[in-house]
Amino acid sequence: MNEATHRILPSTCWECSAYCGSLVSLGADGRVLKVAPNPASPVSAGAFCVKGIRALPEATYQDARLTHPLRRIGPRGSGQWERVSWDSALDEMADRFAETRARYGAPSLVGAVSGAAFSRGAVMALLMRSLGSPNWMINQDLCGGCRGVSDKVTGLAITGGEDIPNAACVLLVGRNPAAADPPQWIELKRAKARGARVVVIDPFRTQAAELADLWLRPEPGTDAAIALAMIRHLVVEGAWDRDFVARHTHGFAALAERAARYTPEVAAAITGVPAADIRRAAEYYAAGPACFVSGHGIDAASNGVQTFRAFHALVAISGNLDRPGGNRRSKRPPGFRTWMDLLHDPRFRLPEAVERRTIGADRFPLWAGPGGWQTACHNSSVLEAMLTGTPYPVRAMVASGVNIAVMYPDTRRTLRALASLDFLCVAAQTMTPTAAVADLVLPKTTGLEEEEVALSPKGPCITYTAAVAPPVGEARCDLTIAVGLLDRMRARGAVTAELLPWRDKAAFNAFLIGDSGVSLEALRRDGFAQFDYTMGDFDRQVFATPTGKVELHSVLLERAGQDPLPDYVPPLDRAAPAPGFPLRLQTGIREKTYHHSRFREQAWARKVSPDPRVHVHPETAADYGIGEGDWVRVETPGGAGPVRLKAAITDRTRPGVLTTGVGWWRPEAPGPEFGALDVNVNAALSYTGPTDPVSGSVDTGAIPCRVCRVPA
Repeated sequence: MNEATHRILPSTCWECSAYCGSLVSLGADGRVLKVAPNPASPVSAGAFCVKGIRALPEATYQDARLTHPLRRIGPRGSGQWERVSWDSALDEMADRFAETRARYGAPSLVGAVSGAAFSRGAVMALLMRSLGSPNWMINQDLCGGCRGVSDKVTGLAITGGEDIPNAACVLLVGRNPAAADPPQWIELKRAKARGARVVVIDPFRTQAAELADLWLRPEPGTDAAIALAMIRHLVVEGAWDRDFVARHTHGFAALAERAARYTPEVAAAITGVPAADIRRAAEYYAAGPACFVSGHGIDAASNGVQTFRAFHALVAISGNLDRPGGNRRSKRPPGFRTWMDLLHDPRFRLPEAVERRTIGADRFPLWAGPGGWQTACHNSSVLEAMLTGTPYPVRAMVASGVNIAVMYPDTRRTLRALASLDFLCVAAQTMTPTAAVADLVLPKTTGLEEEEVALSPKGPCITYTAAVAPPVGEARCDLTIAVGLLDRMRARGAVTAELLPWRDKAAFNAFLIGDSGVSLEALRRDGFAQFDYTMGDFDRQVFATPTGKVELHSVLLERAGQDPLPDYVPPLDRAAPAPGFPLRLQTGIREKTYHHSRFREQAWARKVSPDPRVHVHPETAADYGIGEGDWVRVETPGGAGPVRLKAAITDRTRPGVLTTGVGWWRPEAPGPEFGALDVNVNAALSYTGPTDPVSGSVDTGAIPCRVCRVPA
């Protein structure tokens, strides 16, 4: 490349929550030529993945890109569209929303996004609140939500603060950073090389398990018993931080009494892990400094919050909270605001009486409504409201940047719910199964076309995503779409409150930066901004709990009528055995090529991973006559129907356990489902089965299932 014909801009990849620093090369015409890692980034230090390097540019410039608004002109899902102007699209959206609002009330409107890890989450929440509705949906009940709620009620504020570079022991639970987080994977390998002990708890033999000094392979869904046995070890051996526990925790004596039940032998009987290995894991962790690293494997489960509570309590009493080599608490420059802050800021809230009507707030008050983690709805309950009108009708929806028809369990039920709506608008970059059943489809910008400012706990630093290229076609960002809709709703007398005051992303980002002293010019120059912070300042950085302490015994859980202490709760396959379903299904395994349901239309990704794979142990394969590459049918007792997956025979998974990923669909298959009812494991899962009593999450692992070989 000739320097005279291109320039390089520092940025941050916004494709997932890793927020890796990037260097984007632009041609003379302003088109992105290359995306490369930024070695100077304090978040990623030059690590990067193929999704940022290849998938994001292709998502921006691919032929399948949606570039102008589309209005449905045939039956819903028929694939018959006409191109319309933005004015026409927003007018129609405003008319339909105003009509629905007048007929059924403001809460009959709902928005859907992936969550508050991206700015569209806050924008969607404030848009719906401005229209008078407290209802907005996020995907976190299926990814990260149990961890988030546990972190909230315990008061740690440690998500993303793993200090692996300074740890003497890394405790990795249910996470595969080799596929999910390249910077973290490099940190882990470097820690191992310099002599740190690596302990992995995972039923699946990941690359991290192969790297580990000690690999504990529990029965799926039983991890909490190991955590409680480790807590017991620290208590019995006196290896807990007495000063911190005395000054900054609430409920230690009760926690110690609860953990006393879980001797290594008891935990071994529950988990299938040898008692000696559980003791050794506790000894390694107790020696410290030790860092707890968690992943999807212990999330998205009906016992997920309690499992995370056990590990979070372990972090709290061990002396590894907010110390070098442990788990750093969230740091920020004074005056800087996060997207999550906007959700809880009284200036941008509806009256509490309205927020209490958030769907799911009655059953899951620490998830949904005014006291909720992100204040969002309980998704499955929203789908029920669409289908039955209970607790009240939900009749119109806008979804942005999220493919709920593929990502929500029980795909058939989700599609029925969407089809029942009076009006559905979807903002997307390609024609997904969710967009295909909409009445109106809006072209949405990509991470190369938007300017973003965010706090990264991994630096910690402020990261900057540059709008390196102009939007392709007529694509618009979420804020611009929301402002255009609100202008029209205001003209129709259908705005309840002015809770989205920014007209453009520049004003929005300036509000986030506030009086923090962070320079936007420096962000644009470097792609990030570091700041000074102090660790272990517990008297200044207070714990956001009712007692002002780390709550080992949670006051919030007790008020909600839940067990205030962490405990082992048997997973679904043990709590309710299902005759005729002798195997267990684990979902959520990551692939380097895809991010959930994204990039399925890209040829390079399909070449690397052309089919949905289910990992089958050789013993299980022999029992069922399954060979490498065979197509198999997988069914669960609570699922709406079977799905087809391609068998990969490997001892990476346990005997009797089928392990697979989520998010599959085939853009080349007939619409509107595009294969989502055939090859997406979510079509075989229940979204109404046993739920976590705190987060409302359903089981995505340890699910009873059965399998048989089928023709290709």
